[in-house]
Amino acid sequence: MEKYRNIFTSSFTDYGNYLWHEMLHPGWGNYFYWLLGISLVFWLLEVIVPWRQHQAKIRQDFWLDGFYMFFNFFLFSLVGFNAISTIGVQAFNDFLGFFGISNLVAFEVQSWPVWAQLLTLFIVRDFIQWNVHRLLHHSDFLWRFHKVHHSVQQMGFAAHLRFHWGETIVYRTLEYIPLAMIGFGIQDFFLVHIFATAIGHFNHSNIRVPLGPLRYLFNNPQMHIWHHAKHMPHRYGANYGISLSVWDYLFKTYYMPEDGRDIELGFEEVEKYPRSFAAQQLYPFTEGNTKAEANPVKATKELENA
Repeated sequence: MEKYRNIFTSSFTDYGNYLWHEMLHPGWGNYFYWLLGISLVFWLLEVIVPWRQHQAKIRQDFWLDGFYMFFNFFLFSLVGFNAISTIGVQAFNDFLGFFGISNLVAFEVQSWPVWAQLLTLFIVRDFIQWNVHRLLHHSDFLWRFHKVHHSVQQMGFAAHLRFHWGETIVYRTLEYIPLAMIGFGIQDFFLVHIFATAIGHFNHSNIRVPLGPLRYLFNNPQMHIWHHAKHMPHRYGANYGISLSVWDYLFKTYYMPEDGRDIELGFEEVEKYPRSFAAQQLYPFTEGNTKAEANPVKATKELENA
């Protein structure tokens, strides 16, 4: 137990020192300033060439979503996730050690060219995330947490990172073993993380960039807006792609009937959903105690069939 206690305490100080260093030392390898830079680029594009021109430059919940960005990418790790996840990885490896297993690597990719490693990580990780995203919609319990992300009623780049910290736990837990089996640990390669962040900002941004044939490969605002549509014909929604849209085309979860520029976003009775950060963090744990529908998409479908 002493080992885990030391890991727990050192994780707080280690991550705190890392975050402080990130903030004080701008550089090309600094994720804190990459996030700031990418966000500024997409916000300027939304101001200069907006897709929905009637939408305010500082849209509804702009500052709330801005706080979500920094909480989910930095503060959540600082207040405990980094410590708990580090202990979890160590405990899992210790458990494997009882059976004489030193690691989970099924095949080694470290000998591959760097570009092949990065491409493999990007594709495998995105496919895992696509499946996890589907799970968040199909499970009534997990939908309570994912509902925070779908409470956005005016879309913009920062909505990308409005999500409940419970989602982080689900994603990272389900990602760990598959990535470890091909030689990747819980820490992602920097370039893949930056690229995925940029695509996520793009998907949620208020801009229109025709991708031509590339739309069948990469997710985009015109496709992803339908994922956030308030009214959907499919029970659990559609367009689950995170960075790549190809999974939705392959597995027939694609839906984009028309230009969705002005469609309503959210879910049934989204207007009653908590508006503050603190209330949104608590709501998934209290919603089940009310008669509120766990999955409004499902509820809408049932009403239509009544």
